[in-house]
Amino acid sequence: MLERLNQALDHLEACLGGDIDMAEVARIAAVSEYHFRRLFSALAGMPLPVYVRRRRMTLAGAEVLAGELTLLDVAVRYGYGSGEAFARAFRSVHGIGPGEARRTGAVLTAQPRMSFRVVVEGSTSMRYRIVEKASFRVVGRKATVPLVHEGVNAAAAAHVASLDERAIVRMKALAGGEPAGILSAVVHLSGSREEGAEVDYWVGVAAQPAAEAEGLDTLDVPAGSWAVFDNLGPYPSGLQELWRDVFSQWFPSNPYASRPGPELLLTQPVEVGAETSSQLWIPVERTGGSAAA
Repeated sequence: MLERLNQALDHLEACLGGDIDMAEVARIAAVSEYHFRRLFSALAGMPLPVYVRRRRMTLAGAEVLAGELTLLDVAVRYGYGSGEAFARAFRSVHGIGPGEARRTGAVLTAQPRMSFRVVVEGSTSMRYRIVEKASFRVVGRKATVPLVHEGVNAAAAAHVASLDERAIVRMKALAGGEPAGILSAVVHLSGSREEGAEVDYWVGVAAQPAAEAEGLDTLDVPAGSWAVFDNLGPYPSGLQELWRDVFSQWFPSNPYASRPGPELLLTQPVEVGAETSSQLWIPVERTGGSAAA
C-alpha cells in the first residue's frame, strides 16, 4: 500500500507545473479519489490541496529568487492564471509577496517533498533564504576531527577549548560582513558523511579576502550562493537534526544542489540540552529544474 501511495506522490510531483488530475493520482494509489484525499490527510497531517500549494510555492519561490523569469511567467508555470492569484498563494506560504521576495532576498518557507514509510517524512516546513555572497576568507584555527551525528563532538569541543584569548581577539578584529561573529566551518575531506569520517573543523570569522591573518589559519572561499537556515532548538541535537534534514529533505525537495565549500555554523554554545538559536550556511547552486524525482 505504501509503495502505491509513494508512486502516486511521484506522479503528483511531476505534475506540479501544470494541471493535476487527482483522479489519476488516486488511480495510481489504487483507491478512490475521495479515499485518497482522506488517507493523505490522515497520514500527512494536512489536506492534500494545502500540500500541493506548498510544494508549488516551494518551487516557485526558487524561481522568484533566481530572477530569470518574470513574476507572471512564474505564476503561469505553476498553474496560476493571474499575478494576483499567484501573489495570494505565494503570500499564504511564504508570508510575503513574490515582488517583495525578489527585491529583498527575504526568508522563504520550503515544504519538503513528502514520502510515506513507517514514519512520515517532509511534514515539517523549513525556513530558509538564499544569499549571494562575494568571496571571503575564513580566518581562525583549524583541526581535523571525526564527524559525530549525535551528542557532543569531543574532538571539536577540545579544539574550541584550546583557543587562547589573544587568538579570539584577533579573529574578532578581522571579522567583516555576513555571517557575522565567531563561527565554525566544516570542510569535508571526502565524499562521505558517515559517522567518523574526517573533516577539517574551523573556529574563526568571515573576513575580507585579503585580510592579514598572522598567526592564524586561513581558508579562501570563492563567491557563490548560500542557503541559510535558522534554527531554535536543544544543543547540540537540534543542530544535528537540522543538518540531517537539510540533506535528506530540503535538497531533494528544492531545485538546488550542494556545491564544494565550507558549511558554516553560527551558534551560541550552551549546556547540553539547553535551547539555543543557530544559523546554518550551506553552499548551493541551482540545478535549473524542479526537485529531483
